[in-house]
Amino acid sequence: MPLFDVYPINDIVIQKAKGSFVWDENNVQYLDMYGGHAVISIGHNHPHWVERIEKQLHEISFYSNSVKIPIQNQLSEKLNQISSKENYQLFLCNSGAEANENALKLASFHTGRKKILAFSKSFHGRTSLAVAATDNPSIVAPVNETGNIDFIPFNDTEVLLSYFQNSGNELAAVIIEPIQGVGGIHVATKDFLQTIRTLCTKYNSLFIADEVQCGYGRSGKFFALDHAGVHADIYSVAKGMGNGFPVGGILIAPHIKPKYGMLGTTFGGNHLACAAALAVLEVIESEKLIEHAHLIGEKLSKSLMELNEFTQVRGQGLMIGFDVPEKLKDLKRNLLNRQFIFTGEAKPNIIRLLPALNISGDEITKFLNAIHLEIKLVHKEKSRETENIIRN
Repeated sequence: MPLFDVYPINDIVIQKAKGSFVWDENNVQYLDMYGGHAVISIGHNHPHWVERIEKQLHEISFYSNSVKIPIQNQLSEKLNQISSKENYQLFLCNSGAEANENALKLASFHTGRKKILAFSKSFHGRTSLAVAATDNPSIVAPVNETGNIDFIPFNDTEVLLSYFQNSGNELAAVIIEPIQGVGGIHVATKDFLQTIRTLCTKYNSLFIADEVQCGYGRSGKFFALDHAGVHADIYSVAKGMGNGFPVGGILIAPHIKPKYGMLGTTFGGNHLACAAALAVLEVIESEKLIEHAHLIGEKLSKSLMELNEFTQVRGQGLMIGFDVPEKLKDLKRNLLNRQFIFTGEAKPNIIRLLPALNISGDEITKFLNAIHLEIKLVHKEKSRETENIIRN
């Protein structure tokens, strides 16, 4: 039976991984500056993460949410402590799309309203309501189309104010990525996020912060929204939450009350997922990875800006994007095939960097040296082309 061919993939088989490196079937080593879509938060196969999962596997790997699962409470307590959202409630699920699906559904339950406000270039997942709130018509099937989602420009405060004046009383929630990932690493301004908070409070709508990619310390604070000094009513998390083990969740403000049957999941919050997620938080705390992401991310961004080859170097912490000029249009491919470095991309020609939060200074230097080399090679190729034209 063939695999359903929906992924454009590189002709590489990764067989081993450790820290910020992976190795292919020929034992070629690659530097991972992408972390599998921002999933690898504490490095591949971190020993504490492996130990936590192994220990749990020998005890119990799964039972349903029909019984008490104490490790869920341990995870909730640690997450509340490190995120500084001490009074929030936790609902566990399996992925970012599922987290956003539940966040949007919960907002509708809580407010009794149907309308959702999302933004240009947003990405919230591929399931029914999450993909309807995603600004990419090519991945929205006819069955996902709904008149309940409105889109306005990202970071346009005037349009935001006008929208609320006209439709605020119908609005269940605003959902926003404080730093857009798939959209190209665009950072919401503090003013824009603060205005969303003010308007949601005024119109009794919920503020949903989609922190699936930008959360969990990646921005240099636990949540990227923390940079704006405001709180969301619901935070959605996944990706870096499990360091590769599928786990997701939503953090829910105390004024939103639960009732039986409102939300549900079979696999969410299983013992192994909670063990993996606990290990991630313990490593983030013990190795001070949020502070590290801030400091080393600043160094990386500054170094990229100093190259004067890239426009719009942007992001926060270790969530960085930059536009690649036409003369370097093959940079991502060359970094992979010639320099053995994985990076991410966004259309039309943006490179995204989402490495593990514990990436070292030496590994950052290795990446920057590779960038320098690729720029030199391009300049040499252009010089040769010019010489050939003159000769001919």
